[in-house]
Amino acid sequence: MDLNSQQRAFSIKLWPPSQNTRQTLVEKVTNNLTTKSIFTHKYGTLDREEAEKNAKRIEDAAFATANLHYEKEPDGDGGSAVQLYAKECSMLLLEVLKRGLSKNSDKEVVMSDDTAVPRETVFDISKGQRAFVEVEEAHELLSPLKEPGNSFTKICFSNRSFGLGAAKVARPILTSLKDQLKEVDLSDFIAGRPEEEALDVMRIFSSALEGSVLKYLNLSDNALGEKGVRAFGALLKSQACLEELYLMNDGISEEAAQAVGELIPSTEKLKVLHFHNNMTGDEGALAIAEVVKRSPSLEDFRCSSTRIGDEGGVALSDALGNCTHLRKLDLRDNMLSVEGGISLSKALAKHAELREIYLSYLNLEDEGAIAIANALKESAPHLEVLEMSGNEITVNAAPAIADCIASKQFLAKLNLSENELKDEGAIQLSKALESLAQLKEIDLSSNEISRAGAQQLALTVVQKADFKLLNINGNVISDEGVDELTDIFKNSPDMLGPLDENDLDGKDGDEESDGDGSAEDELESC
Repeated sequence: MDLNSQQRAFSIKLWPPSQNTRQTLVEKVTNNLTTKSIFTHKYGTLDREEAEKNAKRIEDAAFATANLHYEKEPDGDGGSAVQLYAKECSMLLLEVLKRGLSKNSDKEVVMSDDTAVPRETVFDISKGQRAFVEVEEAHELLSPLKEPGNSFTKICFSNRSFGLGAAKVARPILTSLKDQLKEVDLSDFIAGRPEEEALDVMRIFSSALEGSVLKYLNLSDNALGEKGVRAFGALLKSQACLEELYLMNDGISEEAAQAVGELIPSTEKLKVLHFHNNMTGDEGALAIAEVVKRSPSLEDFRCSSTRIGDEGGVALSDALGNCTHLRKLDLRDNMLSVEGGISLSKALAKHAELREIYLSYLNLEDEGAIAIANALKESAPHLEVLEMSGNEITVNAAPAIADCIASKQFLAKLNLSENELKDEGAIQLSKALESLAQLKEIDLSSNEISRAGAQQLALTVVQKADFKLLNINGNVISDEGVDELTDIFKNSPDMLGPLDENDLDGKDGDEESDGDGSAEDELESC
């Protein structure tokens, strides 16, 4: 679970459809091709055998088209993919009927080039429950890959654990396909296997795919360590055109990170490098920094939860200065500290194309946060997401952060949860947020905010047409303050996140002793 996932709206994934759903659609298409309707009355029906054959082709093609569409927007709920799936089926069904079958021919309908059913390009066995794959099942499971003239360019073996026998079945098949493959997903494909068997399986897959010209390679969730990285050495060394490389949750230590840098000969075309949840440490970060340094095209870099301290953070930050096309940066859950934050700020000054930046739980403190905010203020004009939660940021850094976000007219999401901004910081941020028309989500939970700061945040966002969620849970808002918030959002209650962790016994700003009342005075002046 990502550390930044505080309170989220419940969502349901509509894609991909289950195998039962896909089979049901094949049956419906078959019926539509064989029974009387407006269209079959005009174009004629097919016999059952011909209809079943064409229905399967239609569903396969529609699924492939919709799945490719979904992969380009994986963060959505899949609704648009479902719509495209249905639309493609309807279009292709009608095309089959229009073409019809010659009564004197046993051949399948041949469609014109511009309306032909697109051939399936993705072979994916990852759906369903995790399971071991042994020899007999491997023959059956991989049989579509052996069909002459198949057009698969992407294979996904994730979530199925290959034994040595199954790997030997896969070897000649993959060797025959490697010239046409562009994307290979071998994440989580040796789970539960003894180390020696797992290493042998990796070597078999590596040698079978050696020499392929891949754009995408995913080796995540395989507990690789240095031995595993080197087991994939033949494959890695042969790759000079990789655009996306995923090595997440692979147990990659300092030695394994050095092996990655050693075995990948060219990263000039690399656009995506994800290295999440490893035990890299500072020394390993130095090796990864060398990979980053020679990746000038990098657009998306994730190195979160990798035990990196200030030394490794400085090295990575220096390397990121060479990646001027960076659009997404995720360094969450490391210990960069103030020194690492200051070093990172120097690199960020060069990132004009940055869209999303995730810097939560880095121990930045005020000094590091201010340096980063000042750098971002002068760069990244199209920034959409800024996350800096859990960094011990106090009200002293609020002016710099407010100045930064006030200049980001495309900002959609701001997460500063688990800091110490209090009312004064919340009010300063509220003023900066007033002019941001595209703002959709704010998380200022657990910031010691009381009634005054909460009210000002609420009044700032409630009038924004596209705003979705204000999370101010875990603060110290009085009962009266909660009632005020409920009233402010009475016409749009879904905009206000839950307040079940609000500390009603905490000291609310209303109940403080007669000090200078700066937070209330600030609110009154707004």
